[in-house]
Amino acid sequence: MAYADRTEVAFEKSIAEIVGMLRRAGAQSIGQMDEPTRFTIQFALADRLVRFAIAMPSIEDAPKRDGRGAALDAKQRSTRREQMVRQRGRALMLVIKAKLESVESKVETFEEAFLANVVMANGQTLYERVAEPIAVEYRTGAVQPSSTLFLSGPRNG
Repeated sequence: MAYADRTEVAFEKSIAEIVGMLRRAGAQSIGQMDEPTRFTIQFALADRLVRFAIAMPSIEDAPKRDGRGAALDAKQRSTRREQMVRQRGRALMLVIKAKLESVESKVETFEEAFLANVVMANGQTLYERVAEPIAVEYRTGAVQPSSTLFLSGPRNG
């Protein structure tokens, strides 16, 4: 069972809560993009640019049948999809809230808590940059060259 899978809180309200939390934490330049298949929120905090992008469910992702096996019509499937959207908004709010709390409580540093979501100079998040080399290493058992896994240091000049 997913967190907040029965929430009635509108997606937009969850995003407003996230923006409020980020502002209280000192975030600057908070931006968001709502696309049919993805929602993205990006902000500057602790001298880093951070991005969270979540996949948004389509009508095709909504269940075709209810818990008793009865077929759902288009309206019912649309209602289920909207519930999935609300749930994702609450889950995103929970994740960001937990990371901010972890940093504030000194359980983790900012870098430790947000590392996967830090945006690098090429526009990729650190996760996007290292996910494939890590997957290859686990799949093959071969250690990947450090140039594929790690970031180079600052350039002089």
